[in-house]
Amino acid sequence: MADVSRLPWAINDHWDWQLHAACRGMNSEVFFHPDGERDPRRSERVAAAASICAGCPVREPCRDWARRVEEPYGVWGGESEQERREHLARARHHDRSA
Repeated sequence: MADVSRLPWAINDHWDWQLHAACRGMNSEVFFHPDGERDPRRSERVAAAASICAGCPVREPCRDWARRVEEPYGVWGGESEQERREHLARARHHDRSA
């Protein structure tokens, strides 16, 4: 289970960006992997999700939210789980180096 202690406050202004998301109402299977999914199917699904995100008007707030709460699952703001982990690792390394 995800650590919900990092989740932001449930304030409407904070969540309104979701109302404008390109993925709103779409099948979540495009954005979240089924159990046991492997390449090449996984890469194809992530690429399909990222292409939807590419034209999304709220891509940045979506990606920023997923990074901020360290969302462990799914494609958010065009980033896969692996891309978010790599971003977080780089940010932590940068903070230690500074």
